[in-house]
Amino acid sequence: MSARKTLLLCSCDQSQTFSPEQLKIIAGAEQVLSVDNLCTDDMKLAAEHLSATNDIIIGCGQQTALFERLADEIQDETGHSASLYTIDLRDRAGWSAGDAKPARIHAKQAALLAAAQLPQAMAPIKTIESAGICCIVGPTDRAIAMAELLKDDLGVSCVVSDGGPIQLPSDAYDVARGQLSDASGALGGFELSFTNLETLNPAGRGALRPEAVQASAKSSCDVLIDLRGTQPAFPAHHKRNGYFWADPSLDGELERIALTARERVGTFEKTVYFKLETALCAHSRAKQSGCTRCLDVCPTEAIFSAGDFVEIDSNICAGCGSCAAVCPTQAVKMTETPFENLTRAMDTLAKTYRDQCGENPRLLLHTPAGEKAIQHNARYGDGLADDLIALGMEHVDGIGHAEMLAALAAGFSEVLILTDADTDSAALAPQLALAQAMIEGAGQARTRLQIVTAEQLSVAATHSSRTGDPVLLVGGRRDITRVAVSAMAPADTAPIQLPTGAPYGAINVNADACTLCLACVSLCPTGALGDHPERPEIQFTENACVQCGVCESTCPENAITLQPQLDLSKDALNHRALHGEEPFECIGCGVPFGVASTINRIVEKLEDKHWMFTNSDNVQLVKMCDNCRVKAQYHSENSPMAAGTRPRVRTTDDYLDS
Repeated sequence: MSARKTLLLCSCDQSQTFSPEQLKIIAGAEQVLSVDNLCTDDMKLAAEHLSATNDIIIGCGQQTALFERLADEIQDETGHSASLYTIDLRDRAGWSAGDAKPARIHAKQAALLAAAQLPQAMAPIKTIESAGICCIVGPTDRAIAMAELLKDDLGVSCVVSDGGPIQLPSDAYDVARGQLSDASGALGGFELSFTNLETLNPAGRGALRPEAVQASAKSSCDVLIDLRGTQPAFPAHHKRNGYFWADPSLDGELERIALTARERVGTFEKTVYFKLETALCAHSRAKQSGCTRCLDVCPTEAIFSAGDFVEIDSNICAGCGSCAAVCPTQAVKMTETPFENLTRAMDTLAKTYRDQCGENPRLLLHTPAGEKAIQHNARYGDGLADDLIALGMEHVDGIGHAEMLAALAAGFSEVLILTDADTDSAALAPQLALAQAMIEGAGQARTRLQIVTAEQLSVAATHSSRTGDPVLLVGGRRDITRVAVSAMAPADTAPIQLPTGAPYGAINVNADACTLCLACVSLCPTGALGDHPERPEIQFTENACVQCGVCESTCPENAITLQPQLDLSKDALNHRALHGEEPFECIGCGVPFGVASTINRIVEKLEDKHWMFTNSDNVQLVKMCDNCRVKAQYHSENSPMAAGTRPRVRTTDDYLDS
């Protein structure tokens, strides 16, 4: 957006008010113009400024399509059109209850306008090729009916699951019988497995003759249509591009699917929603299982194990962000709505609102479906409460505990999340419980964070005061989480106990069982566990521990247990000893080596109890370092390398004398 801007405001037939000069300053505009009916009677004003050189900001999001068409017409006629930006101020701020405070409404409009001007992230794009090869699975009557609808647009093959009659063969599609046993992939790359597959020979007179039955067979296609009426072949099937599942309880499903499926041929752009840094992944080490949080919450099963780290199929990923919300090491980051951009928007919204009216706002996070609920409530109900600022996201599944705590740290008094029917709450509910446990441990009410319905959007705040002075939202999720909770907690707060599976916590070592083999240290993926350079000791830095469990699964003595908690003290930032012992000093040279208790235990188990260590000095070898042990064995009478007394060297004189 250029430095020269014009702000156009519309009262929507005098149904809302503005503070034009206030908004002019926030937008950094050269001029601000207010009208009553910009989309009808005053549209000439919009056309006039779209023909000018200033960037145009229109404070109306409901008629965006209308103003974009107007800009296109001006571009076609004159070869020039001003850059156009629209923002919804009416439904999210202008229309509110009759007793709403004008100062709050105007402050909210200013906050929304300020946040709308923040730079947006550009997610990378990849291309997907679809040749239009379509596979239809299901009962004969429905599969053939679907094939008839698509045969002119796609290359269709039907695999029917019953023995229903096929009256006439068609040269527009193939037919086979079999059962779909497995499916993977997405648009342009489905891989299918069938059992008891038999192709039908169209030659000859009478009914189609089946060929030999194949016990198992594989195939591939670009588009998969599932008419079986059973459970979908994929979890979160509505997010699987190129897969269409017919709900048997709905009428008109075949026509609805055909209308969309016939367009799935050609070259398509697919957003790559994530960035994966495998070096940070704590999934596994040396085949010892660790963190599986992203695998557990991915609704589309786009994430799979690839040894010591995970991989994500970008063709399947729907961009919900659940993986990034639960990833404790930030190995997964979202590209469409990065965490940094979201926290910057939260900070801008809260700060602008406070600066304008001197009060604390509440935050509402919602999806596009939630936006429709907001619009309906604004037109037919009381609208959003005057202190409730709406921040739209493509998915609320990706809201984690860090985002909720960041909002409180920015100065919001409450954080509300408006879910919808398409929301997969597998990740959201545990993350909400984790954040609530943290703020409760810090002395705040759990109700500051909650999931709400559309009916609660007009309800007044339960908490009007913020949790503490706003903090600087800099760093990653773990950094901001720690700073946010520290800001709202008393200085002497004890470690906050967290739910099982939380990515913060301590490690407990059973000193009686631990042999200080240091296997846990060698495999710790985050460096939370370390050893002492001079003596046998396990050191631990709690702030670096993500509770992945690699140490617990690695320990051969089962001496390690995880303790989910958040320690806000400085002790969590420093090394501390979990378990250590004095080293054993070599009886040969005095150099420390090994663990004293371990060496003594070995001697106790072997001395006079094993034939190699009975009536022998071999037990002394156990008490030596590597160098001394080699020397002792070399000079031993029973050494296999001993060559006896070296013979005298014979000379010429020896031969002459003989």
